Amino acid sequence: MWTVIYIASTQKLADRICERLLAEGCLAKQRQASTTKQQFEILVPEAELDDVKELLTDILHSSYS
Repeated sequence: MWTVIYIASTQKLADRICERLLAEGCLAKQRQASTTKQQFEILVPEAELDDVKELLTDILHSSYS
């Protein structure tokens, strides 16, 4: 089952997060949030949640630095 781990405010940020997750060997995909066209959900398989959480923190930290 796929689980939303992050909601990105732009398509560019969503693309960057997915690319980094995939580069690290994690499965990831994105979709436009159903509530608004300005947000994008990042999804990963539920089985990979623990591995992805720490990686996502690193990705977000480097994106805003």
